[in-house]
Amino acid sequence: MSAEDLEQYETEMELQLYREYRDIVGQFSYVVETERRFYLCNAVDLQVRNPDGDMYFELRMSDAWVWDMYRPARFVKNVRVVTFKDVNVEELDKPDLRLPGDDQF
Repeated sequence: MSAEDLEQYETEMELQLYREYRDIVGQFSYVVETERRFYLCNAVDLQVRNPDGDMYFELRMSDAWVWDMYRPARFVKNVRVVTFKDVNVEELDKPDLRLPGDDQF
């Protein structure tokens, strides 16, 4: 496989991943970013730990989707992340439920 073929493959995989993200993002309540991964999830618990003066974050998520194009199964029931790096947790806006045909007004 040439370098060009590999680049084309990775580009197609990223596009496929973006499309999957776009299709499922409305099913989740939170976006979570760590230094290594990007997650969508419906429950998140972030704890700051400080034993012996070394602060770290313990993050638990459930009903999660992982942004990782090399992962064969991106839906995960439970995730636990321990990190010394920053963690960003954002709650997603949930637009009001719209019924088909409501957009004509």
